[in-house]
Amino acid sequence: MLGRSVVLALVLAAPLAASAQAPAWEVDAAHTHIGFSVRHLMVSNVKGEFTKYKVKIDGDAKDAPKAGIDVAIDVASINTGVADRDKHLKSPDFFDAAKFPTITFKSKKITKAGKGLKIAGVLTIRGVAKDVVLEAKDISGPIKDPWGNQRLGLTATTKIDRRQFGLTWNKALEAGGVVVGTDVNINLEIELMQKGQPAPAAAK
Repeated sequence: MLGRSVVLALVLAAPLAASAQAPAWEVDAAHTHIGFSVRHLMVSNVKGEFTKYKVKIDGDAKDAPKAGIDVAIDVASINTGVADRDKHLKSPDFFDAAKFPTITFKSKKITKAGKGLKIAGVLTIRGVAKDVVLEAKDISGPIKDPWGNQRLGLTATTKIDRRQFGLTWNKALEAGGVVVGTDVNINLEIELMQKGQPAPAAAK
């Protein structure tokens, strides 16, 4: 059975995290994705990601409900695969990255939910703070990789209404509806690694 400290680490770790007390588990950035999707023209979903973010863990991670988490996401790292669209998203029409360069999340309460966790906290975008809940589920592992490292995987999701955070830009369609949907689905696919212990030195 997964310990609460391992489950918490899965949710809270980030590839750019750097603290004096580094967690035993670290994110494998090559196999981790912090993404989102939003409806476009009422007919398809546009997907994107943030590639730069930092995390700070406060308290004892061995006791998940008493631990705390601060996350900071670099808005300028947004990537939807289209340069012009990314430029528009960073403009005052949307995130206004020049004025609000960082998206933050600060946990308030972490509770167990079946085999996963519910992480309640405050998400701040464009200077607007709102309560949100991340649902962490689909926890897999631990397994040992071919190099002797222990690995775990986790999927976490939530949904927000972008208008509540001041992301109100839109255009109406002649046939009805709007260019950009209001609901934003956030999806985290995280792979965590605990490096194998070095082999003891041979006796002389």
